[in-house]
Amino acid sequence: MKGDGRCFKLFLALSILFLQNVKGGEVGHSHNHSHSLRDAKVTVRCIERERQALLAFKRGLVDEFNYLSSWGSEAEKQDCCRWEGVYCSNQTGHVIELYLGYYFPGKMIQLQPYSVQVKMISPKLIELQHLQYLYLTRIDFNKIQIPNFIGSLTNLRNLSLSFCNLASQIPSSFGNLKQLQYLDLSGNQLHQPENLNWLPALSSLTYLDLSQNNLSTVFDWPDKFFLLPKLVKLTLENCSLPPPPTPILSTTLYKTNSSTSLAYVRLSNNHLTSSIFLWLSNYSTSLVSLDLSNNNLSGFIPDFIGNMSSLVYLYLSNNYLTGFIPDFIGNMSSLVYLDLSDNQIDGANPNSFARLCNLRTLRLQRNHLSGQLSKFVQLLPRCAQNSLGGLDLSENVLKGSLNNLTSFSSLKWLNLSANQLSGKIPESIGQMSQLMKIDFSINSLKGVVSETHFSKLSDLYYLDLSYNSLVLNFHSDWVPPFKLGYILLASCNVGPLFPKWLQTQNDSFILDISNAGISDILPSWFWSNLRKADIINLSQNQIRGIFTNLTLEFAHYPELHLSSNQIEGPIPSTLSQASYLDLSNNNISGSLSFLCASADMNLTFLNLSSNSFSGELPDCWSHLENLVMLDLSNNAFSGKIPMAIGSLFQMQTLKLRSNRFVGELPSSLKNCRSLEVIDLGDNELSGSIPKWLGFSLKNLVILMLSSNHFNGSMPSQLCHLTRIQIMDFSVNNISGRIPKCLNNLTTLAKKGNPSLSSTHSYYRVTGEGSFAVTNYEDDASFIWKGRMQTYKSTLGLVKRIDLSSNRLTGEIPCEITYLAELVSLNLSRNRLTGQITPGIGNLQSLDSLDLSRNQIDGRIPTSLARIDRLSFLDLSYNNLSGKIPTGTQLQSFDPLDYAENPLLCGPPLKKMCVNQNEPTDLSNEEDKDEFITLGFYISLGIGFAAGFWGVCGTLIFNRPWRYTYFKFLNDLNDWLYVKIALIKRQLKLAYA
Repeated sequence: MKGDGRCFKLFLALSILFLQNVKGGEVGHSHNHSHSLRDAKVTVRCIERERQALLAFKRGLVDEFNYLSSWGSEAEKQDCCRWEGVYCSNQTGHVIELYLGYYFPGKMIQLQPYSVQVKMISPKLIELQHLQYLYLTRIDFNKIQIPNFIGSLTNLRNLSLSFCNLASQIPSSFGNLKQLQYLDLSGNQLHQPENLNWLPALSSLTYLDLSQNNLSTVFDWPDKFFLLPKLVKLTLENCSLPPPPTPILSTTLYKTNSSTSLAYVRLSNNHLTSSIFLWLSNYSTSLVSLDLSNNNLSGFIPDFIGNMSSLVYLYLSNNYLTGFIPDFIGNMSSLVYLDLSDNQIDGANPNSFARLCNLRTLRLQRNHLSGQLSKFVQLLPRCAQNSLGGLDLSENVLKGSLNNLTSFSSLKWLNLSANQLSGKIPESIGQMSQLMKIDFSINSLKGVVSETHFSKLSDLYYLDLSYNSLVLNFHSDWVPPFKLGYILLASCNVGPLFPKWLQTQNDSFILDISNAGISDILPSWFWSNLRKADIINLSQNQIRGIFTNLTLEFAHYPELHLSSNQIEGPIPSTLSQASYLDLSNNNISGSLSFLCASADMNLTFLNLSSNSFSGELPDCWSHLENLVMLDLSNNAFSGKIPMAIGSLFQMQTLKLRSNRFVGELPSSLKNCRSLEVIDLGDNELSGSIPKWLGFSLKNLVILMLSSNHFNGSMPSQLCHLTRIQIMDFSVNNISGRIPKCLNNLTTLAKKGNPSLSSTHSYYRVTGEGSFAVTNYEDDASFIWKGRMQTYKSTLGLVKRIDLSSNRLTGEIPCEITYLAELVSLNLSRNRLTGQITPGIGNLQSLDSLDLSRNQIDGRIPTSLARIDRLSFLDLSYNNLSGKIPTGTQLQSFDPLDYAENPLLCGPPLKKMCVNQNEPTDLSNEEDKDEFITLGFYISLGIGFAAGFWGVCGTLIFNRPWRYTYFKFLNDLNDWLYVKIALIKRQLKLAYA
């Protein structure tokens, strides 16, 4: 028996040794799934209950792309330690690591974001009691709550549930995870209604990221986060953190219990105030990186920052810091990165950068820096000239010329854009061989730029000289030493010939040579050379030529700006690959058949206005599902607007102005609920204005249907357009009354801070799986103060209603006076009757008012004279009467503005009123017939004279009557004297 026991122990030892040397638990595509059933049984290593737990977990997932195909109960899949994303202990066989989600180098299954969804989390996952690493990044949990049982996996060291679409609050059971060192719950919709009492229990935590969750109600958050004894990195970005309470004893701020290991703190994009500095002052010796950008910090930069001897990275951008950069910053010799951009800093002190010999990046853009650029650069220490790699002073008010910067031998990117710099670009810039980015745009630089400026810039990748008065003069055979990714030369003089040196830049990502004085034919090599470009802007030149034999396939979905040139011919199908296409203001003709070239298009912006297109629109709009902006105005399109255009569900702007479209508005447009701008003016459209405009398109801001053949009445449903700012139905055949519900147009009624322009943001495809945010501004053309004008940068300020040149009847509704933000009102050339509503003076924003050529009668309300902004007025050809009210405005207009009102009088008309003293601004009764007239005063005078002489004249000329009158007065006097004497005597006797 003893021998058997020794044999058994020897066998057991050899088995353990064998198992320890077996390479198990690997996830690799080289795993042989063709093992026989016998082999599979031999290699089974995982614990059965844990395998069942994993299968139960899988059943709760929606895995449409079958990423977890290696997970199964088949014979060849029995070993769960060989499943994708599963790692087991080589000693025990227990599952210790689980990686599912988007991106984890070397281990995690490479899922696309949210490609796996959770319909239920199986509680059997609690069987994985030996689990140490759990990563479920970017798996869609469909806004469910974090399961409580995760707090029972007490062996967890690392837990990542970032960007998992989780909701509700973090369960208090997390306090059981005593061994947790890494916790990432960022990018969810979690919130804590009261506190984080479970957090201090995680005494082993070194990494914590709760970014992009809602912690707005956790007012004592510093007590929780700053007291974790081993915490090294804390990230709470975009958490709506409230300002921390000011400690009562700031000098002894929890010095006994606070963490001494905290090195990396990121608290950007919150609501923090300068009180946060008191909490951070306790970590002056340990902090390596501090990010407080995008908060509400104000006042001067606090002194305690100068005591942070270990600080390497300091981010204080996008706050309200003021004053000069203090001297103590210059003593922080360990600083490598300093970002004070987007504040209100006025400048730097002489020693602000004195000892920053290790400084690599200095960002001070968008501040109030002023003075000479050369003096500011001299403040940088000489020791930093060999270390400084990035300098951004853009968007300040620095003046002077570009001084010699060649002493900064390590400078890799230099941004001085949007200042007030003048003079020439020195040729010495070409000696700064490390430069990768140059941005001198939006200044007043002038002179010639030649090859010498780039002689040694072989690493240059980003060049922006746009919006200066520079002339780029290169030899025709010049070969640049660089390969630029960004070429931005807008409004520089690059022409007149197309620059040949661009032929060598075949890896460019962005090319902008708009308004560059080019008057040449587009060369044949251009498109193939820039097939990798994402943005190409050649607009506002005089480029000629046609799109001949263009069969190129772009590497991406480019943004093409070719407007305001002299390009001719039809559009090739190749351009349907663009995501943004602007060919407006050219001589392009033909049809839009290129839109039907492919069923797989990513076109989001299409502007073909002001060309020579003709014919009917194609009926292939249904596959343009990403189209946001469509402008076909100022062409010769004809026929009906196709019903398929209603399949453009993402469309925000539709402009078909100045064509020859006929028929009614397609009812399918009511499906385009994202529409904000509709401009169909100057066509031959007919029918009534549909009621669904008000019901279905409630996001409309601009609605222009002018110069068509619309008839019928204005539907009251238009009053549901609460966001409307421009409504133009002029020059149609619309009849009936103006709706009385106009006061429901709340954007025109409520005072606010209007934006200058009408800007839209949307996502466009730039490459496989990548997107970019793109903005565009709407413009609109209409008659303003008698002239056709186009507005773009100030379009948001032009709030107008134009119903002129129709057949409207009835009175002007008083409800229109509630539209306090209205800037222009035109009701001219109709058949309106009644009086001008007395409350017209409530329209204090009114700049233009045209009520001419109607049948309006009565007096001009005196309240009209109180509109100070009124600069255009036309009341001519009506039946107005009475005196024009006196005020600061109404007398300044031309007499023609009041012409053909026969009963109207007073300045500026030559016809004077009968009584020049007639009051014109008394009260709210100003528009009713006044009681006191000239006849009243005449009658009063006659009556007074008759009464006076009737009494006094008789006494003077008739002696008997005179004697009788005076005798009566004497008798009355005696009676009164006796009566008063008797009363006095009685009073004395009563009080004696």
